[in-house]
Parts: sequence; C-alpha cells; structure tokens
Amino acid sequence: MTKKRKHQEDFQKVKLKVGKKKPKLENATDTTFKTKAIQIPEQLKEDGVLPTQNRKLNIKDLLSQMHHYSPGVKQNALLGLKDLLSQYPFVIDAHLSNIISEVAAVFTDKDSGVRGAAVHLLQFLASKIRAEQIAPFFPLVSAHLSSAMTHISEGIQEDSLKVLDVLLEAYPALLTDRSSILLKNFVELISHQQLSKRLKSSREKLSWMLSVNPNRRITSQQWRLNVLTRLKKFLQAVVDGSSEKEDEGLQEQKDSPHSVRNPICVSWKGHANNQQHIQLFENGGLRPKINSSFRLRSLASVMDSAEKGLSSAENLKGFIEVIIPLLIECWIEASPAQSAPILGNLLESEYQQLMQQVLSIIHLLWKLTKRHDETYKMELWLRMNYLVDFKHHFMRHFPYSLQETVKHKKKDSCKGGNRYCMTSSNSVDHLLLNLTLCDIMVSLASTSTLQVDSGWLDMIRKFVTETLQDGSRLNSKQVNRLLGVTWRLMQIQQNK
Repeated sequence: MTKKRKHQEDFQKVKLKVGKKKPKLENATDTTFKTKAIQIPEQLKEDGVLPTQNRKLNIKDLLSQMHHYSPGVKQNALLGLKDLLSQYPFVIDAHLSNIISEVAAVFTDKDSGVRGAAVHLLQFLASKIRAEQIAPFFPLVSAHLSSAMTHISEGIQEDSLKVLDVLLEAYPALLTDRSSILLKNFVELISHQQLSKRLKSSREKLSWMLSVNPNRRITSQQWRLNVLTRLKKFLQAVVDGSSEKEDEGLQEQKDSPHSVRNPICVSWKGHANNQQHIQLFENGGLRPKINSSFRLRSLASVMDSAEKGLSSAENLKGFIEVIIPLLIECWIEASPAQSAPILGNLLESEYQQLMQQVLSIIHLLWKLTKRHDETYKMELWLRMNYLVDFKHHFMRHFPYSLQETVKHKKKDSCKGGNRYCMTSSNSVDHLLLNLTLCDIMVSLASTSTLQVDSGWLDMIRKFVTETLQDGSRLNSKQVNRLLGVTWRLMQIQQNK
C-alpha cells in the first residue's frame, strides 16, 4: 500500500446526500436525559414557624430587604418591621442584634423617606428595649449617629438630630458616656476650623468660627437654634448623670470600712407590736464587704482623659474654650441693635429663643465646673478669660424683654407689674432668661472683686430687688434661679 493510498484512508471526506440526516460524530455527547424536581419539606420547616406580617414576610425577609438598592423597598421593610414587632414583641429579643445593626445602618441613607421611617422605628424600639438590653450594641448605634451628624449631606445632618432626640429621651446615660465624641460633632455642625498660615506656623490652638451654608433649606440661625437646643439637652443629661454619680459616691462613703455601722431608728412600741421589722446584715452595712483586690475596669477608674469626657477638668476646659466663643458669636447675631430703648431691651421672639439656649448652655457648663475639686481655681480661670466679653455683650442691654405685637387682651396676662415676666407663644421665659444671665455673671464675682464689679453688680441687684418686690407668681425654675442669684449676692456683699 502506497503512502498516498494510506493518507486517503485516514482522512476520508464523508459525502453528504440531500435529504439525509447528518451522521453523528463519534465523540458526540448524548443529551437526551430528563430531570425531576426534588422537594424536601423539612428545609422550610424552621422558617415556617417565624411569625409574618400582613404581606407574609417574616423577620429574616424584612431584614434582608434592608440591603435592597430601591429606597421604596427599604422604606416598606422598615414599616413592615414596625408592624411585625408591634404584633409579636417577643421577636425583638430573639433578633435584637440584627435589628439594631440594620436600623442604625440607614441613619446615613440617601433617601429622606428611609431615614424618616428609621427614626419612627427607632422611637418604637426605644419604648420596648430596656437600657441594659441595648447597652452591648450602643457603641454601634453611637458610631452610626456620629457618622450622620458629620455627614456632608444637609438632610442627613438634620435627621441625625431627630435620632439624637430619641436616644436622649430613652437612653441618656448611655449617650453621655460617649460625650467626648458627640460634643465635637455638635461643634462641627455649626462651625468649622479657621485655618490660616499664621495658625499653622505658630503653636496657637486652632480656632473655630460659625459656618454659613446657603444650600440648607432653613436659615443659618434656625439651624444653630436646632443644634444648640440638642446640645443643651445633652449637657443637661451630663449634669443629671454626674449628680447621680455623686449620690452613689456618697453612698459608697457611707458603706466604707470607716463607717461600717449605720444607725437604725427603732420604735420599741412598734417593734413589740410587730409593726416594725429590723433586718440585720453581716457587717452592719447596706452592702456586704468583699475582701478581694480585684475590681472591674469601670470601678477601678482606669479610664484615660478621652473616655472621661466632661468629668475631666482638662476636657471641660478644652470644650469651654471652643464653645464659648461660638456662643458669643451666636449671641451677637441675635442681640438687638444699639438703638434699643433704655428700659428693657426689646427682642424678637426667634432671636430670644437663640439667646435663651446660649445662656442655658453656659449655665450648665458653669454647673459642671463646680463639680470638680478645685472649684476656686476654675472660677478664677473663668473670670480671667470670659468676664470682659460677658460684660460687653451680655450686660450691654440688660435686662431683656420681648417685643410683643399681640392684642391688648394678652397684655394683661401678667398680673403683676413686672415688665420682664412676659411669656411668649414660643414658650420663651423672659424672666428666666434674665435670671440665668444674672446667675452666670454673679458666679464670676467675689468679695475681693466687689469694688471692680460694682457697676454691673448694681444692675443685677436692682433687677433682683424689683423681681422680689413685684409680687407676681413665679414657677419652680424661676424661684430656683432667683434664690441662687440672691444667695450669691448675699455671700458677696454681706453688709447689704
């Protein structure tokens, strides 16, 4: 067999005929097979037990929809979560971790409807979840809140204040534990750092100045009023928390080994008639004595200055140095013109709300300074740094009253003759505003500085005297503030 013949046998070309099927190849795969569905009902048995809402979606389905790209789906998922959890409250405890993480993640969502639904759901959850339950997850919530407060979007910043309102109302103690971070966020909401070559080259601290955003849907003053209102609530929670810690500290001192025995008042007649029961403890104290050198981290006070927040004198001074200049700038914007009448400075209602928040924040900061051991040094520091500015801006048009344009019938709402006790429709207490200003100023005076401060102290003394002689009814806050100012004046100048 020749090579040509062999080559032709190996590579023969198949001739196809018209109308005939093409022959199958030798290496062709046979695809003529059929499949049948396999159903295992046991796989769906666990999900079937989970309760569902009216759209037949359980908790896992709703939480998975929180990651959807559509804002409408996420908003419906949040509304469905609220309906489901209101019908079946026991689901909250079983899926608390997932619920908190998913709801907190949408604080910074781009869609306003999703953020609004998240705030409503958070408000509902706050009424169902106790503080000790949410405490392990609160660092995550606080981190998302900080991201929302410092977000570049104005809408997210505005909605972050609504989230803050819910948390301040439900969990003030947990929120104030992270005061070092949140206080900086408050400052960044209304101001920005003033960077210049002079400040960069020198060792001076970076100063802050009020910022103006024309793209915001509300005015700059209204936005600052919103922020300062929340800052006042936050500082009030800090003050209340520190007072509770002081009470606990006093209780611990009573239970210390130096004062182990606590006196018990016993009525022998009542005890003989079985009307009074005496309960005895091992060592006579309210708490048992534990002979151990080990303490928990929170009880050992090993926190650094950043974790202490405003409980540290250094941190408190740093925050005062940042916030007081900004508050003075807000006061200057809201204060009236120099052409105000001599008897009482007439103010518009919106401006007075801002001024009231400014004074309330300073008053709360003054309260925190008195909680430290070296109160006298702190008062000297405050006087040296801020007395000149306070005299120039606060006492310039003191006292203040509201310029009312209401009907004549409402003018007689104040029964007494005091022209400073008027209360506007926006719940601005004008007498409380003036008394708060007096309380701030008299705390900067002392017996040694009486002659130097005689000018503005006479104005305050005259105002307090008129208020005491007026005879009008005062509420509890007004009386408390008035008594504080009067007591301080009596301490400064005892002969009068």
